[in-house]
Amino acid sequence: MIRLLLVDDQTIIRQGLANLLEAQPDLTVVGDAENGQQAVEQVAALYATPHQPDVVLMDIRMPQVDGVAATRQICDEFPKVKILVLTTFDDDDYVQQAMRYGAKGYLLKQTPIEQLAIAIRAVHQGYTHMGPGLFEKTQFPAAELPETLIPPELAALSPREQEVLRLISNGLSNREIAAALYIAERTVRNHVTSILSQLRLRDRTQAALYASGFWPRVGR
Repeated sequence: MIRLLLVDDQTIIRQGLANLLEAQPDLTVVGDAENGQQAVEQVAALYATPHQPDVVLMDIRMPQVDGVAATRQICDEFPKVKILVLTTFDDDDYVQQAMRYGAKGYLLKQTPIEQLAIAIRAVHQGYTHMGPGLFEKTQFPAAELPETLIPPELAALSPREQEVLRLISNGLSNREIAAALYIAERTVRNHVTSILSQLRLRDRTQAALYASGFWPRVGR
């Protein structure tokens, strides 16, 4: 059973989520909070108890302490707890900050409950899960890097290959990359093979080291 803590400043949203998620056979809600400060306090109170939350569904814009600050504190102080951001905002800064501070996923509130449940399970297992179109907001594409920093071979990669390369630099496995980009794992393997060939690299380790010079690592 995956234990959840729901964090949102609107009571009706917390109640609605709780009802929908509790209907899933492997999910249970152990608490809720209306702001980031309460979220941190609840995690602290439940940590190392039988009711310790496995995954926190975290809103972003909340009074007192927002979701970004709460994400950073929880990830720093309670490393066993995973954060899945669930918000109405897909602002680039919010996405980048939340992932940099340790969130394992970022979804919008209009995500269907079935997809949300899948994301919760993936995050609980340690995978990174991003909603459609959100991964691109975590880092700059090669086209937006200063021209002096773009070697010809990197610019020659397709946009999808660049996405895969950025995820490799973050240490993601093929399965995690497939989940993050909503593509088949076999497709990821094909992209990796193409990337290594075009960049004349021996393996994923070399690819990760190569990519880290252009895209800063996103927190996982």
